[in-house]
Amino acid sequence: MIPTGFPAKDEIARLTAGMLLEIGAVQFSAAEPFTHASGNRAPTYVDCRRIISFPRVRATLMDFLAVSIMREAGFEAFDNVAGGETAGIPFGALVAERLGLPMTYVRKKPKGYGKNARIEGQMAEGQRVLLVEDLTTDGGSKLSFVDAIRETGATCAATAVIFYYDIYPETTERLADHGVRLIHLCTWWDVLAEARTRGAFDSATLDAVEDYLRAPKDWQPPA
Repeated sequence: MIPTGFPAKDEIARLTAGMLLEIGAVQFSAAEPFTHASGNRAPTYVDCRRIISFPRVRATLMDFLAVSIMREAGFEAFDNVAGGETAGIPFGALVAERLGLPMTYVRKKPKGYGKNARIEGQMAEGQRVLLVEDLTTDGGSKLSFVDAIRETGATCAATAVIFYYDIYPETTERLADHGVRLIHLCTWWDVLAEARTRGAFDSATLDAVEDYLRAPKDWQPPA
């Protein structure tokens, strides 16, 4: 069934943040920072892949994502849903099911044999494709997926994610310059607010996280 009636955007953000905290998808540690894929250290870590192991959370968040897509982009805006390899594949399939659309997925790089494809499944010229991923940091990885979709002759003007960092000012501008709209459920700011409300971490840790979110490129672990 296609979902249509759900909470307002700010309530979806709060509930999403709460669910990520509840299932341990979000971790904060200032004393022993995490090393991200970029090599940078931070007191924050989010693992949206955990969502697939929690059926009630998974179903609710996919309903939230589907209704957010329809509210923000339109009910008849897309012809195909593409998941980005690898984390975006299960979420792309679940969103496609809810929207009643075909599903494909996009490889990070060509397969290297056979047809050397980056697109798996059927994607046709002229189709309007929605890219679904688990999260976005600065938007950079999304552009490669978008370009691969466009090389088929299809269009891609939107990407939908569960989690958006919202700490790098250039992200939305980078995506907009590439003709891509970002749809998301919650951000680090939503998670921080909900963590404070719940007392999920000690105040010193939450203060360190807020310092990081305000200036991620300058952040240093507490002495």
